[in-house]
Amino acid sequence: MNVGIIANPHKPDSIPTLQALRAALGAKGISTVLEEQTAVLAGQSGIPAASFSRHVDLAAVIGGDGTMLHALSLLGDFEKPVAGINIGNLGFLTSCQDHELDVFAAALAAGRFITCVRTLLDATVHSSNNSPASFTALNEITVTRGATGRLVSLRARVNGELLNDYRADGLIVATPTGSTAYSLSAGGPLIAPYAAVFLITPICPHSLSQRALVLADSCIVELSSEDLASGPMLFTVDGRDSVRIDPGDHIEVKKSARSFHLLRLEGQSFYLALRQKLGWQGI
Repeated sequence: MNVGIIANPHKPDSIPTLQALRAALGAKGISTVLEEQTAVLAGQSGIPAASFSRHVDLAAVIGGDGTMLHALSLLGDFEKPVAGINIGNLGFLTSCQDHELDVFAAALAAGRFITCVRTLLDATVHSSNNSPASFTALNEITVTRGATGRLVSLRARVNGELLNDYRADGLIVATPTGSTAYSLSAGGPLIAPYAAVFLITPICPHSLSQRALVLADSCIVELSSEDLASGPMLFTVDGRDSVRIDPGDHIEVKKSARSFHLLRLEGQSFYLALRQKLGWQGI
C-alpha cells in the first residue's frame, strides 16, 4: 500500500504528527508520498496532490475539517479513499485523532476500514462580464451579502420552477455532509450522509416563514439576483473561492458526477460522531 499525505502547513502540530504518521505507517510496511507543500515541512521533495491518483492507493490529510475541504480542491478527480487525521476542533470529516496513529496504521495494513461515498456539488457562476466559472463543493456553496452590508435579494428556482424570493443575510445550498457545517449554524437540520438530498438554508431571513428546505439531489437549483438596487454579493465554496456576484448574474447548482470517498475505521459512524461532537447523551 502507498499513502499520499497532505498536511496543513499553518497548524503547529502538523510536523510532529506528520513524522509520527510516517513512522507508524512505515512500521506496518506502508510507504508514503508527500504532497509538495507537505514535503517542504519535512525538508524533502514531493509531488502535486493532483497527481496522487496515479501514485497512491489512498490519501491521508493532517489537519481538521477545513484542511479536508482544502484537500478536495488539491486532489482534483481523486476517486480513492481519503482519511483525515484530526489535529483540529470538530473533526466531523476526519478518521482518527492524532494520538491514534498506531491504530490507524494497523487498520490500513489489515484492511479494517470502510469507505463512505459522499455527494459533491457542482456550481457554475454565469456572469455577464466573464465566462462561466465552475466549482466543486463537499459541504456547501453560499451567497452572502457583500461590502454594503445590505440584505441579499435572491430568487431560487428548482428545475426551472420558482421556489421563493429570499431576503436574508445569505443563502446556503448544502450536501448532507455540509448539514453539520455552516447550514447547522444557520438553523438547518442534520442530515445523514447517505441521504440523496440537498439542503437550502436561508441565513437570518427577513421573514420568519422562510425556512430550510430539503430537496432531492437530482434537482437543479438556480440562484439569481433580480434586485438591481441590492448591490453585489459574495459567492463562496466551502469557505473558499470567493467570487463577486452582481445583479443579473446567476448560479446553477447540481449534483456532481464526482464523489468524495471518506475513509472510516471500523466502529466509527455518523451517529457516533454526532454524539461525540455535539455532546449528545442518553438518559
